[in-house]
Parts: sequence; structure tokens; C-alpha cells
Amino acid sequence: MAKSNKRTTTVSVTPSTSRAEFNPDYSTVKKDLARIGTLAGFFIVVLIVLSFFIK
Repeated sequence: MAKSNKRTTTVSVTPSTSRAEFNPDYSTVKKDLARIGTLAGFFIVVLIVLSFFIK
């Protein structure tokens, strides 16, 4: 026969009064994404120009 295990878990939540706000700085990420977009656009234009010379 199987035994019936009844477990109760209690969790106490205490509000923190000195809560630090999460305020990340994404300025470097924006610069990197702009650089990646610029390079991707440049390489796509280069591929399009090269496709005219291949034909």
C-alpha cells in the first residue's frame, strides 16, 4: 500500500522598505545595435552592387 504524505509549505513575504530600483543603462547597447545595423546595411548594398557585375 502507498503511504499518503501530506506536506504543507508556508512562505512568509515581508515587504522591503529600502528597495533599490532596477535602472539599467542601455546607451552602449543602443550604440552597438546601431553599428550592427549600419554594417548590415552596408554589406547588403555591397552585395547588390556586386550582383550587377557578376551578370
